[in-house]
Amino acid sequence: MEKIDITIIGAGVVGLSIAHNLSKTDKSILVIEKHQSFGQETSSRNSEVIHAGIYYPPCSLKIETCIQGRQLLYELCKKHSIPHKKSGKLIVAQENSEFDKLEKIRLNAIACGIKNVRYIEKNELKSMEPAIRSERTLLIPDTGIVDTHLLMKFLHDYARSKDIDFVFGTDVTDIKRSDGEYLITVKEPNGESFSFCSTWVINAAGLYSDAIAKMPGLDVEEYGYKLHFSKGQYFRIQKPGKFNITRLVYPPPSDIDLGIHLTPDLAGGLRLGPDSEYVGNIEYSVDPNRTETFFSSARRFLPSLDISDITPESSGIRPKLQTETGPFRDFVISEESEKGFPHMINLIGIESPGLTASLAIAKKIERLIK
Repeated sequence: MEKIDITIIGAGVVGLSIAHNLSKTDKSILVIEKHQSFGQETSSRNSEVIHAGIYYPPCSLKIETCIQGRQLLYELCKKHSIPHKKSGKLIVAQENSEFDKLEKIRLNAIACGIKNVRYIEKNELKSMEPAIRSERTLLIPDTGIVDTHLLMKFLHDYARSKDIDFVFGTDVTDIKRSDGEYLITVKEPNGESFSFCSTWVINAAGLYSDAIAKMPGLDVEEYGYKLHFSKGQYFRIQKPGKFNITRLVYPPPSDIDLGIHLTPDLAGGLRLGPDSEYVGNIEYSVDPNRTETFFSSARRFLPSLDISDITPESSGIRPKLQTETGPFRDFVISEESEKGFPHMINLIGIESPGLTASLAIAKKIERLIK
């Protein structure tokens, strides 16, 4: 029976980052992806934002990996000419209740070691973004955007150049602990199944990571690994030149998301979103009946917006550990020896800021493997 040193399940940006980092080892590595190519779900259905790390609690994995990952991501993009831009972000508030949220964000950023977050006056806002209206504005200079497809293509191509094998269109159907290794069974694109042994299993399966964690016998309910799906939809602004916006513009966040925000892309386009709705299944339709909601939300800070300016575009699903009414949940990055599954590493609930944090997460995995 074929034996592999390390099996990575999932070829989203996190799985690809892990493959990229582990490619320097002399271990045999296989990446298994259920879709026909890399990054087909959460990794390609997001705002493409490089987050500064201002929202997450101090000492959490989200803040640690976001701040470290942001720096690593900018360095990688610069070194390898991956399209990106450190554009900065504005968080805009219109009333007293929102002013309090801004101040909490500013103080949290300082507590997390991010010192360059500052308020700007109305005249400075007008010179920076004339189309934006705000009564109080917080500037986040380190936020940016990245071409996620070209980032993932670089990570994939680099890993392949270092003899890491990828199999696409292949489902993992079973994982069993056997004789100190993991017996992994997969279903190939032709419908046939085969099994192989792997010393390490790295579960980077995103939306399906709780299902993968469950396969060898880990109780996902007991350990709090059960995922909840939060769907976010995006609308496209059809004539971005009408507004000439160059920075990201966010409202104050809610308890479960960062609000319907305005994001310029590297091609000069503008997107609104995502919104947030907990759903029971994975599907990517966009509801045109949400047009009025998106318009009303954006028009608070973009007063020249007309409802005819926006059109439905796309959607994505976040794999959240946090329930709709529950408290903050951090990333799970866990080597499972204490639970009876040595050499299995589970990454569960890797949602925002997962893209930003991906290279830092990969470094943590590299240390666990050693």
